Amino acid sequence: MSIDDASAARICELEPRVKLLRDPSLTRPWRWTGDWEGNPEWQRTPEQQETFEAMLDEADALFGLPDVSPAALARTVRANPRLQWLHTTAAGGGGQVRAARLTDDELERVVVTTSAGMHASTLAEWAVFGVLAGAKGLRQLEADQAARTWGESRRLMRHVGEMTVLVVGLGGIGAVVAERFSALGATVWGTTRSGEPVKHVDRLVPIDQLVEAAGQVDAIIATLPGTEHTTGLLGADVFGAVRSDTILVNVGRGTVIDEDALLDALDAGRIGFAALDVTAVEPLPAQSRLWEHPSVLLSPHTAALSVQEPRRIAELFAANATRLLDGDRLQNVMSTKEFY
Repeated sequence: MSIDDASAARICELEPRVKLLRDPSLTRPWRWTGDWEGNPEWQRTPEQQETFEAMLDEADALFGLPDVSPAALARTVRANPRLQWLHTTAAGGGGQVRAARLTDDELERVVVTTSAGMHASTLAEWAVFGVLAGAKGLRQLEADQAARTWGESRRLMRHVGEMTVLVVGLGGIGAVVAERFSALGATVWGTTRSGEPVKHVDRLVPIDQLVEAAGQVDAIIATLPGTEHTTGLLGADVFGAVRSDTILVNVGRGTVIDEDALLDALDAGRIGFAALDVTAVEPLPAQSRLWEHPSVLLSPHTAALSVQEPRRIAELFAANATRLLDGDRLQNVMSTKEFY
């Protein structure tokens, strides 16, 4: 896992008891701020790989998956019996941990924490951007400007402050999304399993009432992680129930949306605009119709990125390191059943 000098220094500043085993010459160089994966074209020599693995095998904790690779994680866990903690730099890093196919005993020995919540504010801003783009007719504005067309009449635009927005998933990201839309004056609904109240949410919707609720709102925002329970959750039933011109935004995981059902709903006008930061397969295949659909706005899973991200994740890691050293419970512990 690549880590920049500033993040490494911040960890040591906040928790001086941490000894970082780090050699930048052995990790992939960043292509941009927060490029935890690093440049995949860079490769170690056999000697460098041996040195890198030896360093991993004497660590008590890992900042990120080695090479963001499930196979490398599995090797490290099995080669290093002293390893007790892994922190994933992704909020949804549980999918990579699941892919490592660790045993129950290994998952019990190595506590996994995620960076959930570190990206909430940037993702919430993108959700607001997506709804505004749909409400204000971004695509038509772009087309008119390109054609130098002023228009024969003024075109009505939708007012977010008069909209009802359904947030599907009221975790760390969803709670901030709710706060942002509430500040704009929207009525905010949110799905729930626990039934516990969430600030800025006007109505809690039991998850088994999702289809019914989808037919009563102006916009739907998905913030859910990718699990076996969320795969395809937003599919034909939901898209068949929505009102004409409903706006859809996804800042969770692409697998939550059945993309064939979404395209059908877009073609029929039931979904009037979709803003997607994530897709079921990434990178999005060139043959996907989502690329060319006039009512779709895509970003390549970059809505969470900001210059503050590495510092925030480093500070979370340092805080958890303090907890580990002091024998306290860690924050953001991943469920070994749901893997999020």
